[in-house]
Amino acid sequence: MEHQYENLRNSLTKHGQEHLLRFWPQLDDTRREELLRDIQSVDVEEVCAYFARTVRTLEEQQQKLDDRMQPIPPELSGSLQRSSPQELETYRAEGLGLIASGKVGVLLMAGGQGTRLGVDFPKGMYDIGLPSHKPLFQIQAERIRRVEQLAQEATGKKGCVTWYIMTSGQTMEPTLAFMRKHKYFGLNSANVKLFEQGMLPCFSMDGNIILDSPSRLSKAPDGNGGIYRALRDCGMLDDIEQRGICCLHAHSVDNILVQVADPIFIGYCSLKGAQCGVKVVPKAYPTEAVGVVCSVDGKYQVVEYNEITQATAERRNEDGELTFSAGSICNHYFSSQFLRGFLNDHEKSLPLHIAKKKIPYVDENGVQVKPDKPNGIKMEKFVFDVFPFTDSLVVWEVLRNEEFSPVKNADSAEKDCPRTARQDIINLHISYVEKAGGKILPGPDGSTVCEISPLLSYGGEGLEDLVKGKTFTSPHVLLAPGEELVVNGKANGVACGTVNRVNGVSNGISNGVH
Repeated sequence: MEHQYENLRNSLTKHGQEHLLRFWPQLDDTRREELLRDIQSVDVEEVCAYFARTVRTLEEQQQKLDDRMQPIPPELSGSLQRSSPQELETYRAEGLGLIASGKVGVLLMAGGQGTRLGVDFPKGMYDIGLPSHKPLFQIQAERIRRVEQLAQEATGKKGCVTWYIMTSGQTMEPTLAFMRKHKYFGLNSANVKLFEQGMLPCFSMDGNIILDSPSRLSKAPDGNGGIYRALRDCGMLDDIEQRGICCLHAHSVDNILVQVADPIFIGYCSLKGAQCGVKVVPKAYPTEAVGVVCSVDGKYQVVEYNEITQATAERRNEDGELTFSAGSICNHYFSSQFLRGFLNDHEKSLPLHIAKKKIPYVDENGVQVKPDKPNGIKMEKFVFDVFPFTDSLVVWEVLRNEEFSPVKNADSAEKDCPRTARQDIINLHISYVEKAGGKILPGPDGSTVCEISPLLSYGGEGLEDLVKGKTFTSPHVLLAPGEELVVNGKANGVACGTVNRVNGVSNGISNGVH
């Protein structure tokens, strides 16, 4: 061990990090082994270079980008609203064909804990309070099952969508246990692949790696942009290639409205020959705090709202529309070939972003101190920072009320919270029923509530036979054939596919119609 210690001390000294061994004399052999393993798990030369490069470019990042920005050219921008029914059907058929051939994978970014939601478990396990009480993971798994069914119906071929779920060190075990407990929500476990994102050491303001304890470094997840390196290092990219998957739909776990493995989006990107695709929603107002997709110095990227002036945010075209209106919603398409090339040639050039945080550290006596103000830096990568490395990107605009409602905060925030997400999906499902010719009446409490199982309908399709010409009283749930509604741990089976008055009791409705 002493030989290892000397080699490590020399290496750390070379990079100005020898302070990591300052408690060595006081540690017993077990804790010395722990410290050695922890330091050896980090490429100290690389992370120190990251820190230096990030600090060096921080001033550039703080400069306004107004004069260097251009909107994405119209020929690279498509829109759900502006496309004809024939065009949409062409894109959809292409996407369903790829799904039926097993050529589509989903990359789910699910490394976050539900801290801002006020819970201590992975965000994907969160129940936003729908009548069915399905958590985020279940809703998304069932959307995958439904789109696989739609692809089979359209092509006659039975393919599968492989679900790649990026967790973190904190969320891997509970996520895996949750999936096993619920039998992967009906998916084949062989097609659900969990992998961990990487960690990066936390630094003090002056560039020293922080010790969390005398025998352990302080580390933090490397951000959603860590998905690229994690795909390679955990063998997921090899798995993607071995399965013959050619394109991937990537999104974050907290969007309740996400159209998982969206065949229209996938088909659009595929037919355009794109290496990367990005879904956007029109900005709600000029100064909305969202990043916008544009080009800077001829390279595609997402520019954050604080990187431009108010004048540029408010700039409009001749038709009155905002010039920079393509709001980023963390919803992307990648070709697997592009990801391999990027990882081979450019991954180390991915920029890192600094977040100044209150980071616990050990004082000179080896006692952990929890600071009351930011004392250090966490570095993270952003998933969209891959865009400058492609010359083949397309943008697909969708409607916010149909495809974007994140669950980030507790209800007290009154924005991007369970209450707003729940209402958004209820409103969408009511619109599906009404479009199919049905009607939802308010319940005894005056609220109008409708939920449609993803196993029954992916995007409002196939509802006419169930709802046309019928009226339902809230709260109302539409289920797939054979599906049981479980409320408060009790199955509330409804053979006809609908259930009224969701309160743990079926209320004796035989046909689901009130």
